[in-house]
Amino acid sequence: MKRAKLSLIIISIFFQLFASSVVLGDVLKIGNENAKITVKVFSSLTCPHCASFHEKIYEELKRNYIDKNLVKFEHHAFPLDLAALNAEKIVRCAPNSESKFKLLTKIYNKQKKWALGSDIKKINEFLINIGSDSKLSENELRKCLDNEKTQELILKERIEAQKEYNITSTPTIYINDKKYEDKHEFKSFKKQIDKLL
Repeated sequence: MKRAKLSLIIISIFFQLFASSVVLGDVLKIGNENAKITVKVFSSLTCPHCASFHEKIYEELKRNYIDKNLVKFEHHAFPLDLAALNAEKIVRCAPNSESKFKLLTKIYNKQKKWALGSDIKKINEFLINIGSDSKLSENELRKCLDNEKTQELILKERIEAQKEYNITSTPTIYINDKKYEDKHEFKSFKKQIDKLL
């Protein structure tokens, strides 16, 4: 049900995208804009492999490379269902890049609690609770969930990613526009980064 509804929304947005020249919203980025290396991760917030990547690689990458201005990291929204779409809206509720990525981490860390079942109302309440832990007000979070403009921007981001990168699974990871296909562990990822530094 969640996927079917999301598919209809995406089809609608797809036709709007080609019928207009709307500029897409900014991708979520953290790190030095002029860094030699850019890591792009296309992910769905309900995807267990995406959560695993974030836990096993992103946190180490941030400490060792992003915080040292060596890597710019981009989170590209690629929601596979309505729950993932709503989770992306909650992430975008945070006021700046640093807090957005902190909230993204919380959402991934608690994925097993909120991303279960098909009751979107229950899922939304879980997401609001996670957002409230990040000092956002419940009222703000509910407004974010109802924000159609944000939803449109997230889905346009997904459509553009599909067109440009032909995403077939999540997470899909690029390091400087070369697809990363090695193990989802920091040691393997670090080797690829170090080769480029």
